[in-house]
Amino acid sequence: MDQRNAPIYEALEKLGLERIVHFDVPGHKGGRGNKELTDFLGEKCLKADVNSMKPLDNLNHPVSVIKNAQQLAAEAFGANSCFFIVNGTTAAVQAMVMSACKAGEKILMPRNVHISAINALILSGAVPVYIDPGINNRLGIALGMSITAIKEEIEEHPDAKAILVNNPTYYGICSNLKEIVELAHSYNMLVLVDEAHGTHFYFGDNMPVSAMKAGADMASVSMHKTGGSLTQSSLLLCSENVNSDYVRQIIGLTQTTSASYLLLTSLDLARKNLSLNGKAIFNKSAEFAEYARREINSLGGYYAFSKELIDYDSVYDFDITKLSINTREIGLAGVEVYDILRDDYGIQVEFGDLGNILAIVSAGDRAMEIERLISALYEIKRLYAKEPAGMYDHNYINPDLIYTPQKAFYSNKKTMPLKNSKGKISGEFVMAYPPGIPVLAPGERITEEIIDYIAYAKDKGSLLMGTQDMKLENILVVEG
Repeated sequence: MDQRNAPIYEALEKLGLERIVHFDVPGHKGGRGNKELTDFLGEKCLKADVNSMKPLDNLNHPVSVIKNAQQLAAEAFGANSCFFIVNGTTAAVQAMVMSACKAGEKILMPRNVHISAINALILSGAVPVYIDPGINNRLGIALGMSITAIKEEIEEHPDAKAILVNNPTYYGICSNLKEIVELAHSYNMLVLVDEAHGTHFYFGDNMPVSAMKAGADMASVSMHKTGGSLTQSSLLLCSENVNSDYVRQIIGLTQTTSASYLLLTSLDLARKNLSLNGKAIFNKSAEFAEYARREINSLGGYYAFSKELIDYDSVYDFDITKLSINTREIGLAGVEVYDILRDDYGIQVEFGDLGNILAIVSAGDRAMEIERLISALYEIKRLYAKEPAGMYDHNYINPDLIYTPQKAFYSNKKTMPLKNSKGKISGEFVMAYPPGIPVLAPGERITEEIIDYIAYAKDKGSLLMGTQDMKLENILVVEG
């Protein structure tokens, strides 16, 4: 196959040359029905926002241009098959879990998973067996999955159907994927990889091993995060061990039947770009991130961490394109630095938690913008630094799982003040977004530590969500 081709893009371009009269959806009819929207997005964008039709194929039953585009992507990523996802990587993660596990079947996973993985448990009825990822005490972040911890859980639960691995984590931590795959396969377990932040592993030089190269069975890849496609577009990669026709049916349970051709075309063109130019793109990203890391560390007070964390166990490798910066030593929570950067300096980073910020660096950045970030951090330290006394030193709390997420979510529940809920079983989620990793999930016991953590996070300005009560003063708990 020729990676210079882009079948969906080429089909749309051909369609644009034809004088088709549209009596189909969408109702804006190429933008003519909404001038303000057309002026904002551009006429070409609106004309490319079309419905599935025979010349353009159908995402739920691809037989022509979408099928060809997916095959090109599978080849580019070293997979046996590939599915274009337009419901975000959330839909890809859910499809992986629901393809691997039926109701009542066990799946091993770290608890610091994205909410999409736990939502998949609610939808499927699969039973989680959580593996403690461990914590770096200085940074307060959850780490990767150690082989020792995985072996212990596999030996205790040899009937589990799959293991889900975050690789890399939001902060750039990588696990020993190759050994995890070998171990899991020896017990006939599938290996599912949430590779939302690892698109570049497939194309850059000296990157951590990709899921497909490590022999994983399925991987969800957020092309829009570091691959250059439009927000909400993603890939689901499958190996030859997986029945891809069954996976396609599972995807159809939750993915829209009205796929956006803007998203599909962006996946097609992003794959083409990465295939032809990916090495240079990600080498530049790594150079920018490494330079910024050195300069930020020279400021004092901040800690932009990297490969020095590697212990070949719970930190098997590190993604150097991730500019993760610990802020605790200047006496500010990450979310406080996040807010100051945005409000006072016009700099938007990816997220801030209670101890860190994450800046996403790509080839689309410019050297002057990297310098602006470094200068702003210097000024923030000079103006706002204080003693770190009383600061929270961790962003992860081990769960006390009482009921499965599905049982708790669909149980009879009652509302009560969060401050009075100690000892109760949560019937809903509490999480800071981003990164979207639940502090509390349905079926977990509410502890004083969790209540204190939520209060501290609210006080520092974290966006907490997941509960019916938008102010998070009350929480739904399981009755009984």
